[in-house]
Amino acid sequence: MLLPAKAVVSRQLDEYRAWERLLVADPADRVVRTHFENTAYTLCVLMGECTARAAAEAAERYLRPRTTRRPRPAPSRSRPAPDPRGR
Repeated sequence: MLLPAKAVVSRQLDEYRAWERLLVADPADRVVRTHFENTAYTLCVLMGECTARAAAEAAERYLRPRTTRRPRPAPSRSRPAPDPRGR
């Protein structure tokens, strides 16, 4: 599966959040609503989601740093394991 560049997703998510704040501050402003809807649509396309909320959540998950676990080295078997019965 092809994934969008993280820099593009980050920039689009930032833009979406900025227009979202402006829309909450003035919901009747048609220019703000148009810009918000355009950024929401673009984020939906980038993240492959149907709603702006789902796309924003998917973008946040995608951008979240992954925690990686280092695999533990296999125990060396140079000596035979001791017999648990003491023999």
